[in-house]
Amino acid sequence: MFSLLLSPKPGREDHVIAELWDAGTVGIAEEEGQLRAFFEESDEEAAILARFSEFSALKRIEQTTNWVAKCHEMWPPLQVGVFFLAPPWNNDPTPPGLLRLEINPGMACGTGRHPATQLCLNAIERYVKPGDAVVDVGAGSGILSQAARLVGAGVVIGCDIDPEIPAAFTGSVDAVRSGWADVIVANIDSATVERLAQEFARVREPSLEESEP
Repeated sequence: MFSLLLSPKPGREDHVIAELWDAGTVGIAEEEGQLRAFFEESDEEAAILARFSEFSALKRIEQTTNWVAKCHEMWPPLQVGVFFLAPPWNNDPTPPGLLRLEINPGMACGTGRHPATQLCLNAIERYVKPGDAVVDVGAGSGILSQAARLVGAGVVIGCDIDPEIPAAFTGSVDAVRSGWADVIVANIDSATVERLAQEFARVREPSLEESEP
């Protein structure tokens, strides 16, 4: 067993976590802004080191321990507004008045730990109304889609350019019908948001019936 200590740039943590799971890590722990990923000894060690070299990966030989249990300990439940984020293995009861939002940290980008994701969750709590049609652009793990459903959205669709994302169709907001959405959520980088701004406006454009006095 060995571990890699990675130093991803701010805002890249969720992406690196998703890559680590894809590379076969058996557990991930957060250490003061850094990520420590644990791997079983294998013939892929050199390839793994090369894959994550850009994050100043420091290797350490680990003593045998139950890293699955250790990893589970590193992902305690978290409250974000009205949402109670908990991994699927956690059996803690949901506190009264909160909505349980189960998310597997290894599924894809979007664990709920990053401030940007938490701001999106707060916005969903504030702006999504019962019955709303919601588009989740860059759905990743599907955490925002799930949150929208929990607060009462009538229909939610997610899209992502990654074909491996199970919670979304492959593509982007340009595939959505004009005037379809009441709310659009997009936990993606600002440059992409600016590039898609016109598409967002098109999808959110009120119908003729809505615009009439």
